[in-house]
Formats: sequence, structure tokens, C-alpha cells
Amino acid sequence: GEGEYCDNFTDLNLSHCFMGTSLYVRLLLYTRSNLDCGRELDHRRPSSQPLFDLSRPTAFVIHGYRPTGAPPIWIDHIVRLLAEQEDMNVIVVDWNKGAANLNYFTAVTYTREAAHNLTGFIMTMEEEGAALSSVHLIGVSLGAHLAGFVGANLKGKIGRITLDPAGPMFTSATPEERLDPSDAMFVDVLHTDMNFGLGGVHGHIDFYANGGADQPGCPKTIFAKSYFVCDHQRSVFLYLCALNRTCSLTGYPCSSYGDFMDARCLQCEAFKPASCPVLYDVSQWRETLLRRGQTKVFFSTTATLPYRELSYRVDMVTWNQYLRWGVVFIRLHSGRTFTEARIDKLFRLEQYTSTRLLAQFDEDLQHVQKISLRISTGNVIGPRYKIRLLRIRFTPLERPEPLMCRFDIIMEENMEVAFRPLP
Repeated sequence: GEGEYCDNFTDLNLSHCFMGTSLYVRLLLYTRSNLDCGRELDHRRPSSQPLFDLSRPTAFVIHGYRPTGAPPIWIDHIVRLLAEQEDMNVIVVDWNKGAANLNYFTAVTYTREAAHNLTGFIMTMEEEGAALSSVHLIGVSLGAHLAGFVGANLKGKIGRITLDPAGPMFTSATPEERLDPSDAMFVDVLHTDMNFGLGGVHGHIDFYANGGADQPGCPKTIFAKSYFVCDHQRSVFLYLCALNRTCSLTGYPCSSYGDFMDARCLQCEAFKPASCPVLYDVSQWRETLLRRGQTKVFFSTTATLPYRELSYRVDMVTWNQYLRWGVVFIRLHSGRTFTEARIDKLFRLEQYTSTRLLAQFDEDLQHVQKISLRISTGNVIGPRYKIRLLRIRFTPLERPEPLMCRFDIIMEENMEVAFRPLP
């Protein structure tokens, strides 16, 4: 009601970071009854807070390094979205005192101590009747490692650990010192930044957005202000988007991003009759993933919401007299709008060649009325060679719409040809 006292996330500023902060861990409880008003829990007597129902599942949200001391902008969003998924306890692990230090390595040393603190709290929860299998730790950057330490302390009996592990100081760590599949009954990881995130495989399923390296729309140079956070924060925004169901991000099992982009891994045989795994809600793939041990899946995104690329597998058979090498450009048209994909690879086009490629478009066009195609060979002098396409077929990867085909097209190199697709 009115005048109600709320416990909010610790708000510090740059002066605290300059002076350095000592570790102090606060646990702020949010439920469907108090989404706007956190309640700080007593570490030794969790059930003394009447809103904390230990029979419900509990998700812990654990932030990472805070170089400015300000609360993470995404905390309120994630609390609300988790509470929408099911009736659960959402506990924000506020270790801003500790994470807010100009010296990153000071924050790293505090992760062990904070994990010890959180382990004790979860053990008390278990003594008071909570099931460890219903506990989900969601960790961002250093928070993911903190979650991993808690999982290891509890011998991997926690239900699930999710998110995106930070890089510096952990890249050469042994499995005991960083996130790995033995830390929980199920571990899912999202990689968005190999510079400040952690490469390699760490979970039962590892999602690599855009190969896990540079994210579209993020600066490529170290001199840009957002260089240090943009790629790394993208994981949180992709996660929020998946939780909100405003974007459905499908991962394709593959050995590398290069193989995925070369259209070598667009089948999901291992998961049939289910589709390929989707970010966040992995329940229907869980048993298969546990059986497989560790699975790497790849997907591409756009730079902005809803992040999803419109993807087609394109199969074409060429027949031309002379060997040509070319880069393929494809446009999809709907009315006056169009979206273009450039496939950044040189394709060998000769007498009877089957070529498969992955075409990814930033715009999601509902009704494709026309397709245009150009094969750029870089030949600017001399005659333009003709290229004959015996067949071209477009298979949508994530939409139930029909295939689009066209047979026998004669085109000239470097010239666009347009055609209406046939079902």
C-alpha cells in the first residue's frame, strides 16, 4: 500500500568505484505480489519473509562487474519477465558493493566470497524445504562465474544455470575455476563477445550469436565509447527478447560458425521430431541435450529488435560453358519494399555444379512477390559471360511457408535478373 518501504538495488557512483568497495551481498526478493517493491531477505532466516514461498521455483539473477556503480538497466525488465513465465520467487543478488571497483581484478576476487555467501543461503533454503532442482541461477558476465562456483559448491545439484560468462582472468582457468556442465543439472550458455566474454564450450548447450564474436551494430574499434560493453550486453538484450517472446532465436547444431554460414548445418536430425533448439526455453530439448553431452549451436541476428534474421537455404544448379567464380547477391521483393542478402564467399560456377548457400535477410517480408539475383564476378573488361541456372530453390528455415522454386534462367554475370517464384 501507500507509504510501503521498498528495498532497492544499491545505487553507487564513480566516487565509490575510485575509492573501491568491499563486498556486501544483499538478496532482494520479487514475486508477482511485489514486482515493484523489493524485499531484502535475511540470509540466516529466509522464511521470515512471508512473501518467500519455498514451495515455488526460485530464480536468482546475478549481475557482473559494475565499473560505474550504477544499477544495471536491465534488472527490472528481467524480474518482470521471469515472473510472467511462472509464479516464482525472483531473487536479485545485489553484490554492487564488491562489483563496483575500478580494478576489475578486485571484483574477480570477490566472486568466490559472494558465491560462498550465496551457497550458504541456498543450503538454508534447502533445510527449510526448498528443492535444489527448482533453483535456477542466471548470471551475467562475472555473475555467471559466481553462479558456477555456487553450483560446484552444491555438487551440481542445482536445477539450472544460464547465461553469458565474462572473459578476462577466466580464459585460461581450469574447469574447477569456471562455468562448466557439472555445475548444475542443466547449463545453457549464450556467447556474444569473445573479447570480453569467454570462448569455448561451457554448458550442455552453448548458443553462439553471430559466431559469438562481434555483434551487428556494435563498434569494431576500441576507441568507441560503447566498445567495451556493446557486444557483451547484447547477450542480456537477446535473453530479454527471448523471455518476452518478441523474438524466437533458433540455434543450429554445428562444429563452427563458418560451417553454419556455409549452409552445412541446417538440419536438426538429432532433435527430431522437435525443431532446432530455441534460446531460453529449452525444456523440450533438455533430455536430448543431456544425452548428447555438449552441443554447440549457432545463429545470426540483426542489429536491432526483434534481432531475428529471415533465413533461407538456397540450392542452385548452374550450367555454363566457362568456369566462373562469383559472389551472390539476392533480393526479396514485396510491393515496393525489398531486403538484400550478400553471401560473402566466392562460389565456383561451372558446367554442372550444385551449390548450397545460406541467405540471411534483415527484413522479415511476409509475402515475397519477386526475387532478383546477381552474380558478381569482378569481371569489368571483356565480354560478359552468360550463366545458366537450371534450378534455384529457396527453403525457409524457420517459417512453415512453402518452398519457392524457379527453373532454367539465363543470366549475365554482374547483371541482375528478376523472376517471380513458383511454389
